[in-house]
Amino acid sequence: MRLSIPPEIPARARELAARIAAGVQSFIDERTTDAVERATLRLWGLDGVDAAGVPLPNVVIDRLRGVLARGASRPVAAALRETGWEIGRLGEAIAAGAYDITARVDAPDDTWRPVADRLTEAALRAIDDAAARRRDLRGETGDPPWPWLYVIVATGNIYEDITQAVMAARQGADIVAVIRSTGQSLLDYVPHGATTEGFGGTYATRENFRLMRAALDEVSREVGRYVRLVNYASGLCMPEIAALGAIERLDMMLNDCMYGILFRDINPHRTFVDQYASRLISARADIVINTGEDNYLTTADAVDAAHTVLASCLLNERFAILAGMPERLMGLGHAFEIDPERPGSLTTEIAHALLLRAVFPEHPLKYMPPTKHMTGDIFRGYQMNAYFNLVGALTGQGIQLLGMLTEAMHTPFLQDRALAIRNAKYAFAATRGLADSLDLRPGGEIATRADTVLGLAIEMLEEIARIGLFEAIARGMFADIKRPESGGKGAAGVFAKSPDYANPLMEQLRPA
Repeated sequence: MRLSIPPEIPARARELAARIAAGVQSFIDERTTDAVERATLRLWGLDGVDAAGVPLPNVVIDRLRGVLARGASRPVAAALRETGWEIGRLGEAIAAGAYDITARVDAPDDTWRPVADRLTEAALRAIDDAAARRRDLRGETGDPPWPWLYVIVATGNIYEDITQAVMAARQGADIVAVIRSTGQSLLDYVPHGATTEGFGGTYATRENFRLMRAALDEVSREVGRYVRLVNYASGLCMPEIAALGAIERLDMMLNDCMYGILFRDINPHRTFVDQYASRLISARADIVINTGEDNYLTTADAVDAAHTVLASCLLNERFAILAGMPERLMGLGHAFEIDPERPGSLTTEIAHALLLRAVFPEHPLKYMPPTKHMTGDIFRGYQMNAYFNLVGALTGQGIQLLGMLTEAMHTPFLQDRALAIRNAKYAFAATRGLADSLDLRPGGEIATRADTVLGLAIEMLEEIARIGLFEAIARGMFADIKRPESGGKGAAGVFAKSPDYANPLMEQLRPA
C-alpha cells in the first residue's frame, strides 16, 4: 500500500526548502546566544549553583554581559590557564565575586586556545562515550523494531515518574517521555538537582535525566528490550538541555525549528540560532530529534492545514541536514487530528500519513494521537485511538505516540497507559502483512488527496522562498499564529558575532 509519486516532485519541494533554509542559516552563522554560550560551558564541565541557587553557567554568562559577541570561550579558558583551577572552582569564585572574568576578554590566543582545545576534546569524548554506552546496551538488551510504542509520564515528581516509567516498560512501551513542567520552556535557566514539585510534568534537569536513564537501563535488562528516554530540548535553554541530554544518554529530544516561536512566543532569532546549536550537539550524541508539526493541527484545521505540516517537515529536515544529522535521527512529526464527524475522515488521514511516509521513507516519523477532538466519552476516545493505531500500522510510522482514553481529562492513570499499550499491540499484531496486501487505486480518494496536499505544500514553499521564512512566520502561514521577527521572549540574549568571536566546541561540532 504505497503512493506512486514521481521523484521530481519531492525533489522540487526539497530544493525550495533548501533555498529557504540557506537564507536563515546565513543569519544563524553570524550570531550566538546566551544559551549557546551556557551550553558550551556545561559541556566543558561547568555545573552546580551559587549560594542563591542560580546555575553557575548563568552566573558566568551574566558576568560577561556586554562582551558576549566575542564568546565566553576566550575569557573562561584564559582564566583557567591563569589560575590553574578546574572550571567548577572558577565558576564558584566568579559567583562569590572573588574573580573578575571580564579582565580576560582580551586574552591573546596562545594563553587560552590550548586550554579551550583540551576542554573541547574532553567534552567530545564524553559525548562519544555516552553514545557508545547506548549502543552497547542496545546490543546487550535487544533493540525493538518499528513501530516503537511511545508513552508519557507526567506526575511532576521524578521518583513517581520512575515508578510509572518502569511499569510502562514492563507493559510493552519502547519509549518513555518525561513531560516537562508547565512553563519550563520560558525559564532562561535549567533547574538543578532532582525535583518533586513540577506542574503538569517534571522539570528537565541533569539529575532527573540521570535518575530516569538509570531506571530505564535496569528495566531494559529485565524485559530484554532497550527502552528509550525522551525529554524536551526546546524553549529558551534548547542547547543547554541538548547538552545535558547528550551527557546523560537520552535517546530522543523534542526539538523543532519553529515550535517555540509559534506556541511559546520565543523570539524567532533566538529560536533559530539555538535550534542549530542543539542539533549540532544531538547529531554528535546520536540523539533522535522529534519535531512539533502535530501542534499545528491543534490551532489550525487538520484538513485545510495538512500541507503546512508537510512544508514544515521539509524545512525541519533541511535544518537538520545543515546540522549534520542523518535521516535516521530525524523524527519528523504529524498527527491524527481530523474531526471524527467529518465524512471520510479515516480515508483522508490515511492519505496524509501515507504521503509523509512516501516523502520521508527512511525517517523514524513520529505520529501523534488524537487530542483536539477528544471528549469526556472515554469509549469514543478508545475507539479513536484504535483508528489511530490502525492508520499507523497501515502506513508504516516509526514512532507511535499512544493516545489515552482519558486524554484531555487528567494526567493518565497507570491503567490508562496499560490500556493504550494493549490497544496498540492488538492493532499492530492483527494487521501484520495487511498493508503489503493492499494496492491503492490510481485516481482514488487516497491518491488524489495526497497529490493535492503535496501540490499545496510546494506552492507554500514557493511563496516562502519568495518572501523569506521570518516573514512567513510573521504572516501566520504556520498554525494560523502570527509572530513578528522582532518580537517574543529571549531577544535580548541574541548577539551578532564580532570578528574575533571564538567557540572551539561549536566549531568542532559543525559538519565539515
